Amino acid sequence: MAEPTAHEALIYLMVVMSAADRDMTDAELAIIGDTIRSWPVFREFDDNRIIEVARQCQQILQEDSGLERILNAVRDTVPAKLHDTAYALAVEVAAADMHVEPEEKRMLHIVRSRLHLEPLVAAAIERTVQARKRTLA
Repeated sequence: MAEPTAHEALIYLMVVMSAADRDMTDAELAIIGDTIRSWPVFREFDDNRIIEVARQCQQILQEDSGLERILNAVRDTVPAKLHDTAYALAVEVAAADMHVEPEEKRMLHIVRSRLHLEPLVAAAIERTVQARKRTLA
């Protein structure tokens, strides 16, 4: 299978985050679709390909070392200046259902490490997502 494009690698990352706790919720799937349709990083991506790319990701995850392959593709394919954006996408998906499971926290740690994000940058991204998800109630 050919190396993914940067767009595909970012979508793979979101799918991996959604599947981290073995439960891809409707909220997580909705966030994936919404971010692909609204974030500037996906401006040139044909959103009619979302399902196709998600299926590609699932196929890769079934292979030996599939997760490693995906994480390496994100690190190597997504430009370094967008590694914080990639991490922000992962955090958005993890927080989609208003609760981050232990498996999702572990996966976020792995992603942070793989992308060589500075701890303060990662913390700022996480805090921003928390602040955006809060309600008055």
